[in-house]
Amino acid sequence: MNLDFKKYIPAHFNDNSRVWIYQSSRAFLENEVEEIEIALSTFATNWKSHGAIVKGFGALFFNQFILLMADETATGVSGCSTDSSVHLIKQLEKQYQVDLFNRHTMALIIKDNIQTIPLTQLNYAIENELITADTLYFNNTVLTKKEVEEKWIVAIKKSWLSSKLKSTI
Repeated sequence: MNLDFKKYIPAHFNDNSRVWIYQSSRAFLENEVEEIEIALSTFATNWKSHGAIVKGFGALFFNQFILLMADETATGVSGCSTDSSVHLIKQLEKQYQVDLFNRHTMALIIKDNIQTIPLTQLNYAIENELITADTLYFNNTVLTKKEVEEKWIVAIKKSWLSSKLKSTI
């Protein structure tokens, strides 16, 4: 599986640009991908905060992860502008009948494919050697552009999950 996503992250955005990642409950179909990419690009181009244009970016990665980014060096993102992004995500969720807000499901790379498992099944998966401490995990808790580039796709042992799994890893 090609994990070379960094080349699609805007280089001209500040490293501290705020990031929101929404993981879909399923991979989007090809026709859906095209529609979603248009919706994200349109949103990012027209994103405003108190009437000022937000330097924004929106993209779909691996057909399953929506990434929104705001470079606040020019315009800060406020409650209303954040609400508008959440509204977009809820609209996409409804339109494509997916769950984009479930933070209790993890995405991992297993046998060169993205697989999702409930957090409650993580220990079972490790105990039964379905995944290891070296299995790559999509750490959707990252908050900045720099963290996306350095800590979004990491081995479980290098993520926040390692503390939860010390006894089994």
